[in-house]
Amino acid sequence: MSDLSKTPMFDEHVKLGGKMVPFAGFEMPVQYKNGALKEYTFVREGGAGIFDITHMGQVRVSGADSLAFLQYVTTNDVSKLVEGQVHYSALLNDSGTFIDDITTYKISESEYYLCINAANRHKDVAHLQQQAAAFDVQVNDESDDTTLLALQGAAAQTALQPLLDADLESIGYYRFAQVTVAGRKGIISRTGYTGEDGFEIYIPNAIAVDIWKQLLANGAEPIGLAARDMLRTEMGYALYGHEISDSVTPVEAKLMWITKLDKGDFIGKTAVETRRSEGPQLRLIAIKLTERGIPREHYKVYADGAETGEITSGMFSPMAGGVALAYVKPEHAVSGALTVEIRGKAVPAERTTLPFVRSNVRR
Repeated sequence: MSDLSKTPMFDEHVKLGGKMVPFAGFEMPVQYKNGALKEYTFVREGGAGIFDITHMGQVRVSGADSLAFLQYVTTNDVSKLVEGQVHYSALLNDSGTFIDDITTYKISESEYYLCINAANRHKDVAHLQQQAAAFDVQVNDESDDTTLLALQGAAAQTALQPLLDADLESIGYYRFAQVTVAGRKGIISRTGYTGEDGFEIYIPNAIAVDIWKQLLANGAEPIGLAARDMLRTEMGYALYGHEISDSVTPVEAKLMWITKLDKGDFIGKTAVETRRSEGPQLRLIAIKLTERGIPREHYKVYADGAETGEITSGMFSPMAGGVALAYVKPEHAVSGALTVEIRGKAVPAERTTLPFVRSNVRR
């Protein structure tokens, strides 16, 4: 008997031909019967792709010291958030390396909502609860009771609007609203992980299958993990376990933009300041093959013929060709002729900027 968890949509995935694989402790669909490429294309070309991302974790932080607590345990400046706003942030160790990357939702002055990575859920919650002992806050893990769906693509708003009592047009980028969905309270945010316009839908498990079916009836199509990773990589978005981990700091990962050293003390700040002062040993860069090939994770990267690092995420993009994110030595982040070793062959590559394809998020 499998010890993997199942989301409320498990049976629906199987009915739709989902190929189920182990992922972050869950049985999740890697693709459906039409294949990952058609799912990817559906999202990029104006459809509304629906992703079951219930394996992600949700944590509610409440209490008089909520702001002070989150300022201390996260890297971004929570004091800048207004009610109804979301920002991207991270949890660091004392060594300045990543425990996780997260999004933070401000519900009120004394209540916040965190979305955390699936594989890190128990580690994150234990860390937060340990740190909470010094503050007047409560940290509640609501993951087991919450379904999280992502609806991404130009048609997302059209598919979702009929289900809600709120006007989706009023929800701006990286904003959210508390809404009523099928008679139950939920949260709708406009963030996204694909580079397309779209929404995250936080709802109670009890109504999850009904909402899933209604979205499909409104024209949405299910999208699996493989297409999701293609869409994510094209945007160059960091993924825990790939671009970020407990072995790199925000300096190496080019995430100083979410690390506010001037906001006051926070866990990992001193270590990050030191790393920035001394300089990182590796730098994250974006590369594009100049000849045909598919750069995969862990493939070696060479500069001027000498090994300089390896790929953390890579793929063949239908729109941009062979693209990848890679950690390389700092001196090779800006100069030197690059190649990627693919099955024993040195394939030339060039540095490029992100995203690899145009983003269509609503600013």
